[in-house]
Amino acid sequence: MSSNHVVALMMAAGYSRRFGPSDKRCAPLPNGQTLLATSLANAQRAFTHLRVAVREEDDPTLLGLPQDMPLVRVRQAHLGLGASLTEAVGALGRDPGLDNMGAVAILLGDMPYVDPKTLLTLQRLACRDTIVRPCFEGQQGHPVIFGRTMWPALERLSGSDGAKGVIQQYASRLRECPVADAGILRDIDAPADLPGAV
Repeated sequence: MSSNHVVALMMAAGYSRRFGPSDKRCAPLPNGQTLLATSLANAQRAFTHLRVAVREEDDPTLLGLPQDMPLVRVRQAHLGLGASLTEAVGALGRDPGLDNMGAVAILLGDMPYVDPKTLLTLQRLACRDTIVRPCFEGQQGHPVIFGRTMWPALERLSGSDGAKGVIQQYASRLRECPVADAGILRDIDAPADLPGAV
């Protein structure tokens, strides 16, 4: 499948309660950009089609997002990642501009270290009826690419477990892709995870 047929969906609607009172998405990184903007910039180097899922009330400027970035505004973010995925993937399925997309790459907005080359490699493996997941030294990471056949299952998610249940349901369609990229495992959950934190 060509990379033009994979849409990236960056999930950035969560409340990140483990991070404390400040909005994790706005945390500054050494490059001068916010955490979310850095994760997004990596994705933009690899994906032609990209959407960012944010909360209904979010101001994209405060999050460091480009003014022309297409957003999916999620109303049920407080119910967890599964609920946000249900809404966001449903919105992609109803978007006429994405009718020819054969797969969706679910990216997390708190993973700024994924190498764009990894994203390109995963896209090349994507097709309508497979799930592609990277692994580094035997550990499974992100992002995960779901073929369009699995989108209805993503639209039935709930709670905070994300898409694990869909991966289990379609285990026979999972293709693991070994990569030399530890960034697929590194997310920012707490202030101590930020570069330079003590």
